[in-house]
Amino acid sequence: MGTPNAVARDYYGILGVSRGASDDEIKRAYRKLARQYHPDVNPDPEAQEKFKEINAAYEVLSDDQKRQIVDLGGDPLAPGGGGAPGGAGPFVGFQDIMDAFFGGAGGGAGRGPRPRTRPGSDAIIRLELDLNETAFGVEAPITVDTAVLCTTCSGAGTAAGTHPATCDACGGRGEVQSVQRTFLGQVMTARPCTVCSGHGSTIPNPCGTCAGDGRVRTRRSLTVKIPAGVEDGMRIRLAQQGEVGPGGGTPGDLYVEIHERPHDVYSRKGDDLHCRVTVPMTAAALGTRLTIKTLDSEEAVEVKAGTQPGSTLRLRARGVPHLRGTGRGDLYVHLDVRTPTKLDGAQEQILRDFAKSRGEEVAELSKQGGFFSRMRDAFNGHG
Repeated sequence: MGTPNAVARDYYGILGVSRGASDDEIKRAYRKLARQYHPDVNPDPEAQEKFKEINAAYEVLSDDQKRQIVDLGGDPLAPGGGGAPGGAGPFVGFQDIMDAFFGGAGGGAGRGPRPRTRPGSDAIIRLELDLNETAFGVEAPITVDTAVLCTTCSGAGTAAGTHPATCDACGGRGEVQSVQRTFLGQVMTARPCTVCSGHGSTIPNPCGTCAGDGRVRTRRSLTVKIPAGVEDGMRIRLAQQGEVGPGGGTPGDLYVEIHERPHDVYSRKGDDLHCRVTVPMTAAALGTRLTIKTLDSEEAVEVKAGTQPGSTLRLRARGVPHLRGTGRGDLYVHLDVRTPTKLDGAQEQILRDFAKSRGEEVAELSKQGGFFSRMRDAFNGHG
């Protein structure tokens, strides 16, 4: 005999869903847990008990009458409550078990008619911008091709003065049932009605503009505000600017994906900018002043005497503004010291005299005892 004051099981908690969960949310939760705790996957005895609880919770919450009992504080599977004798966990339909592992056809099959009004899909559009635009932000016009609400029928999908009719094939249930023999015995399965596509109703007189879909495709022009500091590949979300759903359902979101065009001078790494500047050998030796044109100003940069090839100059806060927060990245100027490739006789003599004054030997490649010979001897331990 059952205990008169037994506490009803929390079927919502077993599946990890809220009391307001839709049929699709309940089914998704069941599939996820069934894959995790099925005896063929998880042989742990505790997992098997958990699997029984999951099946029981799914059987209750997927049945409108049993779910109503739960919402009123009862337990339909308790002794005397319409459940299995002794409160034993039920065995959910074979199709539900197969759906949990392989996915059910029709998404929500066997759970009553599907609503015609459903949320719309998200949309994405690619937007190409210059470095200055991504760095400092811009208001950019965009054009999108999406589904919008049909203004002729306001999303109903029916011609003026007409209404949907109950489907004769399924009687408005949105599904048809059949009994199959399996190794588990006779199992009742349900599939969406092919006549009404699971809606439970048909539209005998569809809207002439949208052909019953409640939406039409059109081209729209929008303006998107790009914040300063965005990077290549980032997406900006425009809420409810995507596809209107079937039957005039709530629009999805529109995502604007940023693609930054390569710059002629600068390369970008995060919020820092990099560029290369070539300076003559003499300027690197004697020192000089460079004027660097940044993204939004001109900066005078000192090149110290004796600067070596590969040196880098750093200009603080001359990079890209930070997307979140204040301040900017830095600008790095990489110096390429250029050695002259052609000298006339006078220039060559000047360089030779300069080398001689510094005690630096300028040897011919073919001369014995020259530079390469001395380097070879150094590696061989001579000299």
